[in-house]
Amino acid sequence: SNCETFQSRRTEIRYRPEPGAKAEYVHTLNGSGLALPRTVIAILENYQQADGSVVVPEALRPWMGGVELITVGVDDV
Repeated sequence: SNCETFQSRRTEIRYRPEPGAKAEYVHTLNGSGLALPRTVIAILENYQQADGSVVVPEALRPWMGGVELITVGVDDV
């Protein structure tokens, strides 16, 4: 089922449609077959770097537009 922005608002999952654009909440699908929050936590725990950036696992890169590293700066929040 489509949860629209309900889950992403609770977990603060946002994206920028283009550089410099306002961050928007993503629409999510019900993750009843997978404990979605636990999956995201596991990825963060295993791929977060000392500087706070997160390496995108190779298997997920095709769905992330080829992004290899997620960084957060003061201007991104």
